[in-house]
Amino acid sequence: MTVLLAPRASLRSPDTGSEQLMTRRAWWLVAVGFLLPGSAQVLAGNRRLGRVGIVATLVLLGLLVLGGILWLVSRSFVLTIVGNAVGLLVLEVLAFAYAVLWLVLGFDTLRITRVARAAPRLRAAIAAVAIVATVVPAGAAAYGGTLLDAGRGLVSSVFAFGGPSVDPIDGQYTFMLLGGDAGADRVGLRPDSITVVSVNAETGAATMIGVPRNMERVPFPEGSVMATQYPNGFDCGDGDPADCYINAAYTYGQNNPDLFPDAESDGSSPGIEATREAVEGATGIPIQFFVIVDMQGFDDLVDALGGITIDIPYDVPIAIEGGPVEEWIYAGDDVVLDGYHALWYARSRAGANDYQRMERQRVVQEAVIAQFTPQTLLTQYAALSSAGQDLVQTDIPQSMIGTLTDLAERTRALPITNVELVPPAVQTYDPDFPAVHAMVAEGIAAADAVDDPSPSPTP
Repeated sequence: MTVLLAPRASLRSPDTGSEQLMTRRAWWLVAVGFLLPGSAQVLAGNRRLGRVGIVATLVLLGLLVLGGILWLVSRSFVLTIVGNAVGLLVLEVLAFAYAVLWLVLGFDTLRITRVARAAPRLRAAIAAVAIVATVVPAGAAAYGGTLLDAGRGLVSSVFAFGGPSVDPIDGQYTFMLLGGDAGADRVGLRPDSITVVSVNAETGAATMIGVPRNMERVPFPEGSVMATQYPNGFDCGDGDPADCYINAAYTYGQNNPDLFPDAESDGSSPGIEATREAVEGATGIPIQFFVIVDMQGFDDLVDALGGITIDIPYDVPIAIEGGPVEEWIYAGDDVVLDGYHALWYARSRAGANDYQRMERQRVVQEAVIAQFTPQTLLTQYAALSSAGQDLVQTDIPQSMIGTLTDLAERTRALPITNVELVPPAVQTYDPDFPAVHAMVAEGIAAADAVDDPSPSPTP
């Protein structure tokens, strides 16, 4: 039986006149160099370079094993590390450094194989296998580095650097989602949509509260900045009621920046803070975080997700108010919408009132949440990162990314409870706010009662 394992002496000081020996030696060096980068150099080349490669590989394997263990026992800790710009930078540098090291080791392995001394008919095969075994792993490490770089860009541009983690209030994390069309200058426009999301910090059960943008006479929390300006609620008296719609609090704050002098340094804006106080007064719950979604970039996000699937109960026109219909989004079950059509479905005003639009927006938001699966993130990470940088602004600190990402996975497994503060339950021109607060509290309680996403067994 032919022995393929070449003795160590023949690896470092081979008989170059034996094509059979040099062929076995070349295959052996390529194989061990691929299985344990650096080992070929230790056996037949630069031992110092080989030791660097072996140590780097063992460290990498150790980090992967440690990461796997931590993922099983403390997933939020791992997500906090990889959701932090500093942590991502460290991982990115390591990925690119290992890619370069693998290239150096791989091509050096090809050099020390002395493939020219192997059997002529096998030289090309040995060289090809050596190059593939070098380029593919190095390319994978470099691609991982580019994904980490994209993630670091997203985290740095969207989430606030530093800042302590925030504890839930009464067992809930609360978010104010504002949608607008201001693009690069979005701070100058009123929010087109307002949604409050309350998430149970233990179970992930979520309640989405739709706040109509034309809600009037909103009270502000006692002791708040806006309460000093409007102690009897956001009421313009004999002026234009639209100037005191809840979404006009944004404009009021922007026009009176001295009311919130620290807003900009805290990663917010006077308009956002004024709106936060208005929404707290309207819903009766504290708002911990804000998220602004620029609707001009929303279509890019949906496209990056590969589209969304929703049920459409009635035909929706693609048209501006009073303008011709360019296209129809037809009713149907499990309709797949790309970014362009999803954006129009959420925003179209033609033949619809604000409350119908709110309902459509909530359907689209839920579909987007459902589409954020681990598979989608892995396959579309770079595109999602690019879209997110232009789409979202928030005051969520990077230290919270791990906790909230882990919580979001639990949210995806549960039905979302919707509370719409619209007629006939709520008269937006003169709401009964104690009753509104009770509606919100009941909705959150109903969501918290749902702790099992599986259907009940049939008796």
